[in-house]
Amino acid sequence: MLRGRTRRGRGSYVADDDPLDAAQERRVRAVLALGGVPQADLPDGVQQVRLRLLERAASGREAPRDVSAWAAVVASNLAMDWHRAKRRQERLGERLAALRPAEAPSGEETSVLSLAVARGLDVLPDAQRQVVVLRFYADLPVRSIAEQLGVPEGTVKSRLHTAVRALRARLHEDEVV
Repeated sequence: MLRGRTRRGRGSYVADDDPLDAAQERRVRAVLALGGVPQADLPDGVQQVRLRLLERAASGREAPRDVSAWAAVVASNLAMDWHRAKRRQERLGERLAALRPAEAPSGEETSVLSLAVARGLDVLPDAQRQVVVLRFYADLPVRSIAEQLGVPEGTVKSRLHTAVRALRARLHEDEVV
């Protein structure tokens, strides 16, 4: 059930406050950032997810069973839309730095690995990058990803397998692992 919602009859709900709690907002920001949206555009992306949830409520459709998963998939789709409209202009390192908490120091090896993985994500096809981010960063199960994207579970598994294999090969090629 949505936080701060009151159900009214079948298929409708009323928002009493912000449709995304703090944890969901952080997840949306992370999915957008890992999907390639520049730091400066993250607040707009979060607002787009909120807007889509409110539009869903206003249209009288039933609330998503898992708002957090739904928001992560919407954020992932927004990131893909952003890629279609613009080419990446900011360096990958800047996006990753925005995700890393300032108080959490990381070693040189962690930084090198993070950059290598991010570069690997950067060259994956959009559909593969989307499932990798949703599975391994947003921590969604394969079944949820398949339901939210409207594809069979086997398709999600196949995309994950191909993407992980490509990332692993790239890490070995770059001599990171």
